[in-house]
Amino acid sequence: MTTQTAPTFAVEQRPDPATDEQVAELLANPAFGAKFTDHMALVDWTKDGGWSDPRITAYGPIPLEPAAAVFHYGQEIFEGMKAYRHTDGTVWTFRPEANAARFARSARRLALPELPEDLFVESLRALVGIDQRWVPDQSLGEVSLYLRPFMIATEQALGVRPTNRALYCVIASPAGAYFPGGLKPVSIWLSEDYVRAAPGGTGTAKCGGNYGASLAAQAEGIENGCDQVAFLDAVEHKWVEELGGMNLFFAYRDGTIVTPELSGTILEGITRSALIELAREKGHEVIERKYSIDEWKADAASGELAEVFACGTAAVITPVGTLRWRGGEIGIGGGEIAETLRNSLLDIQYGRVEDAHGWMHQLV
Repeated sequence: MTTQTAPTFAVEQRPDPATDEQVAELLANPAFGAKFTDHMALVDWTKDGGWSDPRITAYGPIPLEPAAAVFHYGQEIFEGMKAYRHTDGTVWTFRPEANAARFARSARRLALPELPEDLFVESLRALVGIDQRWVPDQSLGEVSLYLRPFMIATEQALGVRPTNRALYCVIASPAGAYFPGGLKPVSIWLSEDYVRAAPGGTGTAKCGGNYGASLAAQAEGIENGCDQVAFLDAVEHKWVEELGGMNLFFAYRDGTIVTPELSGTILEGITRSALIELAREKGHEVIERKYSIDEWKADAASGELAEVFACGTAAVITPVGTLRWRGGEIGIGGGEIAETLRNSLLDIQYGRVEDAHGWMHQLV
């Protein structure tokens, strides 16, 4: 069997890196996605030459032609991951091969080139390796270094066709706890005018257009006093799909957990699949199936539905306290399932318990 050699990233050190004092001040109170590390990873692609010139360089603007395809036809995809510092000083990330596989699926859907898994993982290792002082210590709380790999079409061409040139990039930002004041239930607005994705569309791809299209519904939710938006299916407008960027779970008083099935319009969440596995290990029956909005309303009103929670990379698990729509709302009582699953996953990610699943990958 032939062993593949990981690609080597050339390193160009930033001439004016942040001082240790500046980094320490930022890590003491990080804000999500607001400040970025000294460097970024870049790899070029052309149709004729394939992937080339993997490199680490100073974080900064990316020169693009005004006619670059990404501006006009939305050929763009991204991923979201975290790097965690364990108590021995090593730095790890969670299931990068799953992110690499989803990145490749997104690329296929957006007619972008597929990035090999070894190049994806090595880009994370190379960037975190040079900027490892930006990874917060877990003694500071639920902190991490958020990693954002993305790809854009860079060819200067206004013809509606797949690009012949693309750029892959990874940037990183220290992130604090999504809920700095503790885990708090969020309120959900039911979107009845907008849908997130339709069959045959880009719902299973992690592309910017999906999120941009959700913002009008998000604004409507905020206007109605809610934190997040829940979307229904595009055909019958009755099946619950997901929030703007998080998968949903419904836990019943008998311990059963239901989550909307992957129908081709729901993003295959990395956290979602891990939580399904952890919940089953803890004795819960987890059912993946269609779940209607009428069922949500009725079971919450009867008290059979014990708790609802959403999951994603940024927040891990978010309890849902209220569902609101035009003309009504229901409350959902709190429970222990979401908190137990959340703590179990965080313990694995931060290295506080044995990783029996082989989910963690050491970067530094």
